[in-house]
Amino acid sequence: MFEFKWTLTKRIWLSFALLIVMIGVIMVIVYPFSIQSALREDSFTTIEQEQLQNVLHQDTGDYGVDNPGPNFLDRQQASKSVGNLLVDDDFNQLLGSTIPSSVFHQMEARSKHQKSGVGHYELEYRGATLYYVVRRVQVNTETGYLISYMWDTYTNALMHKLWTRLVFIFILAGILSLFIAFWLARYLKRPLDILGRRFEEISKLNWEKPFEWKGDDEFERLSSQFEKMRLNLMSYDESQKMFLQQASHELKTPIMVVQSYAQSVKDGIYPKGGLDDSMDVIIKEAAQMEKRVRKLLYFTRVDSLREQKSRYALVKFGSLANLVKQRLITQRPDIQIHVSGEELNIWVDPEQWQTVLENLVENGLRYAKQNIWMNARQHDTETEITVKNDGQTIPEDQVEALFEPFEKGNKGQFGLGLAIVKRIVHYHKGRIRVRNDRDGVAFIISLPAPPRDERPADDEK
Repeated sequence: MFEFKWTLTKRIWLSFALLIVMIGVIMVIVYPFSIQSALREDSFTTIEQEQLQNVLHQDTGDYGVDNPGPNFLDRQQASKSVGNLLVDDDFNQLLGSTIPSSVFHQMEARSKHQKSGVGHYELEYRGATLYYVVRRVQVNTETGYLISYMWDTYTNALMHKLWTRLVFIFILAGILSLFIAFWLARYLKRPLDILGRRFEEISKLNWEKPFEWKGDDEFERLSSQFEKMRLNLMSYDESQKMFLQQASHELKTPIMVVQSYAQSVKDGIYPKGGLDDSMDVIIKEAAQMEKRVRKLLYFTRVDSLREQKSRYALVKFGSLANLVKQRLITQRPDIQIHVSGEELNIWVDPEQWQTVLENLVENGLRYAKQNIWMNARQHDTETEITVKNDGQTIPEDQVEALFEPFEKGNKGQFGLGLAIVKRIVHYHKGRIRVRNDRDGVAFIISLPAPPRDERPADDEK
């Protein structure tokens, strides 16, 4: 089945074609009426000028009216020829050419009903239009009527001439507009073609060459947006390469240890005491490597969370915090983990938020001296969650880099835990910051409060 594709060129051509058609329709519908009305008014103005200049300014008595004057129908062939007719109050013709009785009776009927001193009228006679002006005048001390008339011969000829010229101008303008449309299509397509070729290069990962367009503001803005996209892609590509390098480095050490110990055991050499001790080292390094791989996989999966359907739920902070406390307290039995704000409801993805608290508490267990605190508080439009440890404060120049991938503190393991935390918090439209206190370090998370329609009745009060 044929499918019509709307290219930019076709859209431009269609736009100009529709514009030409619209102008043509306006000409056909509006122009004849407007020009006819203007010419009609011009005819009445010509008749009145004839009355005022050539008739009424003559000597009293005949008013300059030809008697009998040219034939009524002969005037139809003359351009702008004005005939005059003088009648008394009883509408008896005094001066002027004889006119057909049917025309005379129409003039009489309208004149007798005329209330103003001057009246404009028109009538149809034998397929032509007759314009006439009736003016009240004094005839031999009595009231009479001066009737001046003119055929539409001149207006028809002028209208035909104007219409012919207008059609010629319209055709000329239509042809010119097609050339303009052709030029405009090429003008608009040129930067788009260049941009398309650059997109083609980027699709082949060739994005080193900068793109800059000088000219129209719109295309300059488009080129600026394209350049930002190119720089972002380069930055993303660089970060991906760095990520792979750092991930390879993180896995390199346990792989080398496992490989060297396994080879030694195979050769009958036990690097760490006896066989059991050497195998324990292999098992420990394999477990560390498995943990690092799991962190890497979760870190890469966090980016896809936004594309997944949200699984937000109203969860009590205490249920998550106490679960994390029970799972991690065995790592350092000498540390006390305190939980407050247990009854506060938070609007989160429970699985992801358990990961957030686990990573923050695991990070705290490496640095804490005696205590870790997990606290939740409700503000007007935000929920604030704090995970604090009483360990050594963080140098201010290292605070900003804490949440970057593979950035590790002096006791860090993989440098992915806090990066995962930041991504999940941002996915929940929240913010996270670090604060150095006198008695330790606090990680403070601000989250949007639960939607009102999801809050329990007690929270609404």
